[in-house]
Amino acid sequence: MPKIGMEPLRRSALVEATIIEIGRVGTLDITVAQIAKRAGMSSALAHHYFGGKEQMFAAAMRHVLTLYGAEVRGALTMADTPRARVEAVIRASFAPSHFRPEVVAAWLNFYVQAQRSDEAARLLRVYHARLRSNLRHDLRRLVGGRADHLTRGIAAMIDGLYIRQALGTERLTSADAVALLLDYLDTHLSAEARP
Repeated sequence: MPKIGMEPLRRSALVEATIIEIGRVGTLDITVAQIAKRAGMSSALAHHYFGGKEQMFAAAMRHVLTLYGAEVRGALTMADTPRARVEAVIRASFAPSHFRPEVVAAWLNFYVQAQRSDEAARLLRVYHARLRSNLRHDLRRLVGGRADHLTRGIAAMIDGLYIRQALGTERLTSADAVALLLDYLDTHLSAEARP
């Protein structure tokens, strides 16, 4: 009989193993057996906890999104101006813990999975809505009616930099990505300030 309390540990191990295996292979062309082996358990146990690979992947992305959400909330509590709050969202989006190769690969595959999985599509919609809301809230205070335009641009750049990183077309550090987006933000804020 399993020890009480082992289920959360095993689920967590399977979620982390899913992310690592996606990063190792670069696609969702992995098996539950590979994930289970990486987590140090049988594939029967992995199936018991999640049912199948799609459910494991959804759990892995919920985990990634939960960590990202916590990072954003923490960064926002430290920011005291609208500009600092927008910067906090940008910095949280490229925190080194989220910009690891295996997490970046998981994001790329998440976008692909959202084309054929209702659960992944729903998670992606929630992520996009929260990102836009967090950006737009303070951009309205900075640029008024142009907030929607600037929100779309920043959100597209965040997604685009993750895609480029996953495809290997650009190798950026977290700091490089943040600097690029802050330059984009400051360019638009400077243009707004001109008469």
